[in-house]
Amino acid sequence: MQLELLNEQGQASSKYDAPETVFGREYNEDLVHQIVVAFQANARQGTRAQKDREQVKHSTKKPFKQKGTGRARAGMTSSPLWRGGGRIFPNSPEENFTQKINKKMYRAGMASIFSQLAREGRLAVVDSMKVDSPKTKDLAARFKAMNLQSVLVIAEEIDENLYLASRNLVNVLVVEPRYADPLSLVHYKKVLVTKGAIDKLKEMFA
Repeated sequence: MQLELLNEQGQASSKYDAPETVFGREYNEDLVHQIVVAFQANARQGTRAQKDREQVKHSTKKPFKQKGTGRARAGMTSSPLWRGGGRIFPNSPEENFTQKINKKMYRAGMASIFSQLAREGRLAVVDSMKVDSPKTKDLAARFKAMNLQSVLVIAEEIDENLYLASRNLVNVLVVEPRYADPLSLVHYKKVLVTKGAIDKLKEMFA
């Protein structure tokens, strides 16, 4: 698979031969949807809680007599049928939202995303991504010169300067190959991959 190799100005200087096993696969929309949904579900925390009829603060006194009122019979106001009553099947703090994705499915889905990004021209290769100082202004100016507003950078390693310079940029995310996730790949408009990171991606998803 031929990918664009960008220079410091964001222009395609040449082509880079990327492995077909990662960047030349067919797009599987159903599989990509499944791993994106699973990634979001696995990030959820079961912190919400609701009360059942035993836990709500209500009196156990019968609200009105059994017969003669014309209303439906009621034993206590904590009934789930009443406003302010307990829930029948309340949400629990221990609720588990995780979804299992097989390793082969995850690798195939990630390779499918990389391949589709390459076909759409949203993925490009750079020699390296290093900065001389931990200044956000310098890195922002570099991306501006490359005409990039929303970018995900996958670098083989992230030194302290690059980490400090990129962490306050709202539409920029710099990660190592092992932390590349399907949601970020879909979300950002442009994905830059260093040459060293391509070798690691090949080991992970080929």
